[in-house]
Amino acid sequence: MANDAGLITADGSNLAEPDRRRRARVGTYVVLFVGVVAANLALFLWGVGANWWRPDAPSLQVIAAISQVNILFAILPRQHWMVNLLSYLATKAPTSWPLRLRWRLAQYYHVGGLHVGGAISGTLWYVVYQVELAPAWFDGVLGFDDVSMGIAVAVCLTLITICVLASPGLRTRHHDIFEASHRFGTWTVLVLSWANTLILAHLHRPARPFGDALVSSPIFWMLVVSTSLAVWPWLLLRKVAITTERPSDHTVIVRLDHGFTPAVGTTRAISRHPLLGWHPFACVPAAPGESGYRMVVSRAGGWTGEFIENPPSHVWVRGIPTAGVANAKRLFDRVLYIATGSGIGPTLGHLLTDTRGARLVWVTKNPRATYGDGLVDEVQGSQPEAVIWNTSEQGKPDVFDLSYKAFVDSGADAVIIVSNKAVTDRVVSEFERRGIPAFGPIWDS
Repeated sequence: MANDAGLITADGSNLAEPDRRRRARVGTYVVLFVGVVAANLALFLWGVGANWWRPDAPSLQVIAAISQVNILFAILPRQHWMVNLLSYLATKAPTSWPLRLRWRLAQYYHVGGLHVGGAISGTLWYVVYQVELAPAWFDGVLGFDDVSMGIAVAVCLTLITICVLASPGLRTRHHDIFEASHRFGTWTVLVLSWANTLILAHLHRPARPFGDALVSSPIFWMLVVSTSLAVWPWLLLRKVAITTERPSDHTVIVRLDHGFTPAVGTTRAISRHPLLGWHPFACVPAAPGESGYRMVVSRAGGWTGEFIENPPSHVWVRGIPTAGVANAKRLFDRVLYIATGSGIGPTLGHLLTDTRGARLVWVTKNPRATYGDGLVDEVQGSQPEAVIWNTSEQGKPDVFDLSYKAFVDSGADAVIIVSNKAVTDRVVSEFERRGIPAFGPIWDS
């Protein structure tokens, strides 16, 4: 039976020649980002026509409120419960729905486009607010004193710093700095915004009671929501005991058992220190006969290297486990999973529980020597037809060519890959050019 794309049959016959001139689909991430920025640009142009740009308090409050709305909009997509809700709703669609629609729905994890679009737009609006505030402060407009002006400058500089350090190049080269700027920068903006809101409400006295001026401000209520969202994950901060198994100097298998088992297909960040160094890993179901869950940590930098060489007895967790990209499998009848190296971790839970049928291509170096006999036996037990390519013995393959053949042989109708950025981008793009839904992690801010 042909799949929705009309390209292959279940047994691989009548495969249409792929059109290499066909372009890969525009990702939902880009669509969401451009949509947020375009909406803000339209609002800005409307504000020009409405003569918002005048140095008086009502106009400035409107601009400040728009900036705060965007920042709130940027915070929401990064909430664990919001990601889980979007994943649940998006993957409820039946497989009888048109392929194009399910293809888009499966990109629910591209919601980071809203985060980045809201953060950049909110920052630009605050720059506009700062530019308009300067002459109002200089002219002595009621409601803006030296402290308000100083706080506004500090907020503006902090937002710009956060955006600059979140740029792809700086984020990749200086991850710890990026993480610290995001966390402490956001907290700084919230504290300063609260201070400014309280000061402005106080400046309305005695013409208006302080409490009345405060609760009547829309910025006050947006700050209440923003602060609640920022605080909530930290209310669930826990220090939990772990045990570790190190099959090689490249990998450590972490076992967590603290009375809670995350759902299959979720990820969770762990840290040695509650304020710094948070790194997300897939939650893998415990081995048969064991309780709790596992994480596969592979050497990929200083933090993971130190973790493997000197594993701690405890780690910190916060918030709740978050749905990952591989949950897109629910929208398709059969999925081909592609993993390179430790990418097997995020796919393992799905391979063990996917009742619709799945196939695996795993490209890795010395799988048994690197990940241990137990993990490899689990993989082979759940996927007896898996293609496990040992690069130490067979050399480095073209991951796409290897995967495309497995895709045709398996009769799958979608592809999910967990690999590094370069391989993921190429494989997803090549499959999409052939009209085949393909999904992989995205690296965004």
